[in-house]
Amino acid sequence: MVLSAFKPNSEINAAEQNFLPQSWTFENFLSIQENFDFLRLFGNSVFLSVTITAIVLYTSALAGFVIAKYEFRGRGLLFGFTVGTMMIPWAVTIIPRYTMFVDAGLQDNYLSIIVPAAISGFGIFMMRQNMHAVPDEVLEAARIDGASEIRIFHRIVLPMSTNAIAALAIFQFLWVWDDYLWPYLMINDNANQVLAVGLTTFAGQYGTDYGGLFAATTISILPVIVVYIIFQRRFIAGVASAAVK
Repeated sequence: MVLSAFKPNSEINAAEQNFLPQSWTFENFLSIQENFDFLRLFGNSVFLSVTITAIVLYTSALAGFVIAKYEFRGRGLLFGFTVGTMMIPWAVTIIPRYTMFVDAGLQDNYLSIIVPAAISGFGIFMMRQNMHAVPDEVLEAARIDGASEIRIFHRIVLPMSTNAIAALAIFQFLWVWDDYLWPYLMINDNANQVLAVGLTTFAGQYGTDYGGLFAATTISILPVIVVYIIFQRRFIAGVASAAVK
């Protein structure tokens, strides 16, 4: 994909293919903005991915902490229900979810993208598994010192869960960034659309601008690589700690 982004379309569509470009060109990158508002759609995807990831990290950590560290009636049932939501195919919920948000007047509104993704069964499961590693003695010491439960969560539990948070951040960012079908259904205004949907504009009725498509897709994977580079040191530790538990 990256190498083809530097090839002219005549070379990409040629019957005889070469791994390396025979005629290097930057025209595919320079013409991206001419095909569609690439920067606008790129910004929309960044906004939604960062916003949803931040919300999911907080709600998953909070719910995981409550389920892991508090004794209350129905805790096992609640956790079982949460895990059960992971077994429901996402496609099964599309029609009722679409109908619900359209009836609520939220089509063409980013809330229709953010709200369904705000609570993650996988995120709660992963953070709950990790929260078991937080020593109860530390939490009891904080309570004896007069710390409130919400202060304990923010000042003690979250800093001790950075590995799992980093791992979940990578997963969640990637899922939102690559999401195509739901934004395609809910957002009709091209100016508010996400990059994954916008890339389809390179496929025309009589042909596809493969050079532009490869160039735009190459740029579109950069945010995911950046997120992984930032969190990679904690990623393996976070996944391992949740899996072992």
